Amino acid sequence: MPETLREAAPAKINLFLQICGKRADGYHLLDSLVVFAAVGDEIAAEDSEQWSLDIDGPFAAGLSAADDNLVLRAARYLAARRGGPAGAALRLTKNLPVASGIGGGSSDAAAAIRACAKLWNLQVERLDAADVAQGLGADVPVCLARKATRMSGIGETLTPVAPLPPFALVLVNPRVPLSTASVFKALGGRHSGKAAALPDTFADARELAVWLNACTNDLMAPAREQLPVIRDVIAALMGTNGCLLARLSGSGPTCFGLYPTLRAAEHAAAFLQKSRPDWWVAAAAQFA
Repeated sequence: MPETLREAAPAKINLFLQICGKRADGYHLLDSLVVFAAVGDEIAAEDSEQWSLDIDGPFAAGLSAADDNLVLRAARYLAARRGGPAGAALRLTKNLPVASGIGGGSSDAAAAIRACAKLWNLQVERLDAADVAQGLGADVPVCLARKATRMSGIGETLTPVAPLPPFALVLVNPRVPLSTASVFKALGGRHSGKAAALPDTFADARELAVWLNACTNDLMAPAREQLPVIRDVIAALMGTNGCLLARLSGSGPTCFGLYPTLRAAEHAAAFLQKSRPDWWVAAAAQFA
């Protein structure tokens, strides 16, 4: 039997996302604190003489396995940059909603790079982040890092942060897709610039939430304008016991609630799943 390499593609959460300006080529400059949740997709890779991609999972419908799929593009990117073979059999298990603002596609691409690197015994640590961002998308470099990171530039400038205090997340998606491009287009010239420097430490999740409250997600206003249900999602999260902060992640429409413990997050998620069965809801610890 061929060897199968599997890699997790965890959900990427922007605890804040502030827009700092716009480059001449149209790319927005940003400042964001990114963490990863222990819920996500999975990539499996096997040796093959040709490229192929199968997609399964609860959110597989509507995704195309054509050559322009980002998972295939990422695997071919690695092969071209690191001298890998001209083929692999890939499988994407899609557990996260599509077009949801939690980096699903970018995390899938990063997981494909990691899986293929292990399959082919290649090194990915020296891949140029700017080249990855330009070739595959601004969120792929941070998804390759897969740990708490301060992200700036167009996504290619990554600064590791000191360990954050323990916390858990509840992710809620109203099961309505929202185009990232449309949100950025609606942003116009609105932006708040760079956030303050992170403190050296936070005593606990509550102190982290207080600090985050001084930051923003600049994409929340244009996202809400296009999809008013986002207001309902944030209000529902804030109405659960133990929620310290509720905010849009990325360009949405997925929102997150920050909780002091996984137990509190799981109770909140159970309540939301019962009260809003039409929404996708998941509780998760930090990815490790």
